[in-house]
Amino acid sequence: MEAPTIGGVRIRKGGGQTVRLRRGASLTDLAEKIGVDAAALVQMLFHLGEMVTATQSVSDDTLELLGAELEYDIQVVSPEDEDRELLESFDLEFGEDLGDEDDLVSRPPVVTVMGHVDHGKTKLLDAFRHSNVQAREAGGITQKIGAYQVEAEVDGVERAITFIDTPGHEAFTAMRARGAKSTDIAVLVVAADDGVMPQTIEAMNHAIAAEVPIVVAVNKIDKTGADPVRVRGQLSEYGLVPEEYGGDTQFVDVSAVTREGLDELLEAIVLTADAALDLRANPDMPAQGVAIEAHLDKGRGAVATVLVHRGTLHIGDSIVAGSAHGRVRAMINDQGDNVDEAPPSMPVQVLGLTSVPGAGDNFLVVEDDRVARQIADKREARMRAALQARTSRRKTLDQLFEQLEKGETQELLLILKGDGAGSVEALEDALTKIEVSDEVSLRVIDRGVGAITETNVSLAAASKAVIIGFNVRPTPHAAKMADEENVDIRSYSVIYDAIDEIEAALKGMLKPIFKEQVMGQAEIREIFRSSKIGNIAGCMVTSGHIKRNAKARLIRDGVVIHETTIASLRREKDDVTEVREGYECGLTLHNYNDIRVDDVIEVFEMVEQERD
Repeated sequence: MEAPTIGGVRIRKGGGQTVRLRRGASLTDLAEKIGVDAAALVQMLFHLGEMVTATQSVSDDTLELLGAELEYDIQVVSPEDEDRELLESFDLEFGEDLGDEDDLVSRPPVVTVMGHVDHGKTKLLDAFRHSNVQAREAGGITQKIGAYQVEAEVDGVERAITFIDTPGHEAFTAMRARGAKSTDIAVLVVAADDGVMPQTIEAMNHAIAAEVPIVVAVNKIDKTGADPVRVRGQLSEYGLVPEEYGGDTQFVDVSAVTREGLDELLEAIVLTADAALDLRANPDMPAQGVAIEAHLDKGRGAVATVLVHRGTLHIGDSIVAGSAHGRVRAMINDQGDNVDEAPPSMPVQVLGLTSVPGAGDNFLVVEDDRVARQIADKREARMRAALQARTSRRKTLDQLFEQLEKGETQELLLILKGDGAGSVEALEDALTKIEVSDEVSLRVIDRGVGAITETNVSLAAASKAVIIGFNVRPTPHAAKMADEENVDIRSYSVIYDAIDEIEAALKGMLKPIFKEQVMGQAEIREIFRSSKIGNIAGCMVTSGHIKRNAKARLIRDGVVIHETTIASLRREKDDVTEVREGYECGLTLHNYNDIRVDDVIEVFEMVEQERD
């Protein structure tokens, strides 16, 4: 029996068979799974109105469209499932404590500090750490995640608490959400003089979504106008009811400046951890955890701030973090001291990775460098394919023909470089959410950590892209090359400055919008005939003003008869450029003579409109 023809291509149907594909798979990958020629799938998609090459990563929608046509149940494997299957292929498991119940020991709680911008999150951490982080941040806004461990005395016992300081600006939503996922307790900081703000609710929703207990720190109680009671009332409306009101959320009034209430806040954190959570981990297994932040250091190479979830990380361990791998050469704690090991819930900076992992990438210790390299390479290939599928612009035949007819839509290409992986990711996330118009679009073609290099400049020159540097500068050679190649490099230290400028650039790429503006109207009272000039309209200007050479339309009984321009304009015997309301004038229309008494001549101009 012959295979049926689908979209002009003869392919045997699957009959509901399940096919599992990774995100960002190509038509070649699908063809191998179902035993057909990739060229046939390309041809089939062409008949369905979409142009895709055999090796190009395709979106989930396209894969599902093909599956429906071929009667295959195509399941796109999520990155999490794919990563778990990858680790299982190496007899590894992430996310579970190995060993028996007796092997588990208590660990310090990991606390994420969240809240609205400028409500004093970093100052609160400063007060705990007796340091001054906030003064070093551009604009006083935290630009990257930091992790610190502090000691608190509760019931006469010294207890360690790990704090993660998440960035304060809304553009870092992705990083803030990730902070909530890698934490045990969220401290929601609300300024007593400012009250609940949009980002306060956003941070609260992230913590609730991550299913972590919330402790509310009502900060700035030392300021005039502070009203902690109002904050309690506002948050009660959102479901965070204070214990004193009969709820189960601890509220603590604090001042980062006077240090009032800080001990009570630490105690509330420890008591919440003891009451609501079973914080135990096996310190004797190979270490697992998460990379909170990572950057490229000129002298030390790739530096990742990692938080150990379970196990103990030692010097010399082979680790894989996302698509980065390496051997731990050195570990530095939050005080700047070198340490030999990092037990559960301890944040440390790790040196020795071959590349910079992404903020939020899971890390785990493996048996040797070879395994680490194999896992990292497979992860990198998977991430590259998924990114290509996400950023590839699907173009249907209809869209192609439309664009050929009206001229290609304009696109702003960007190359992003930053000081940390989290910063680059957050900047890309914020920029890709800018919506201006269907006429212009934005695409990030490359991103990376570290200084702007000659490679970045040559890519920008070839693709006519703009380079955005966040807290990084070009190398001398790259700067010289950019000057020679006319490549635009923009450097920023505050993220929303970059967002504002890119949005302005996108708006500048739009074609101007013109709106008609009526200048004036004149009524024809008499007609003079001239063999030399033609018909001359004797008019009275009834509103506005009439201008020579201006655009005009002839209106008869409310209907537009003709559009032209004012050819000549006279006032008594003099040629004039303009006649205002209430005055009589004589005028002729360019190449048009069919005028009658009582016709109205309306003069207008097209004015460029500002876009929203």
